[in-house]
Amino acid sequence: MHKKILLAYDGTEEGRVALLECADIAHLLRAETHLLAVMRMPAGVFLAEGFVPETFLEKEQRHIQSTIDDGVALLREGGGSAYGHLAYGEPVEEICRLAAELEVDLIVLGHQKQTSFASRWWKGSVGVSLLERAPCSILVAVGD
Repeated sequence: MHKKILLAYDGTEEGRVALLECADIAHLLRAETHLLAVMRMPAGVFLAEGFVPETFLEKEQRHIQSTIDDGVALLREGGGSAYGHLAYGEPVEEICRLAAELEVDLIVLGHQKQTSFASRWWKGSVGVSLLERAPCSILVAVGD
């Protein structure tokens, strides 16, 4: 069954739902859990000189690392092994890269249901892209 699980985590309410489901599964299966947060480089932050101010990056990195640390602590509460990872880039690419590198059996991520047909149609989805590229099974935990 699933011996290694990768949780794509962003600290949102949907991410929290995924974290709790992942914790339950990992506990039942005694699986090793890896929590991944991906830091994107927002396009609007680049200056004319072509760089991102260091203070912005440091602040964002501290916030994301804190989110990772909190998530890992929650995963470890049940007595299992959990490890945190921070990656930089596009979420789908980084999730698939780490999943392949760690040879995980399951990827877990949260998803918020879209209320309008138009928002589902026009908005790109990490989940849909991930379905096409993931090297293993995916569990999508749905938040309200």
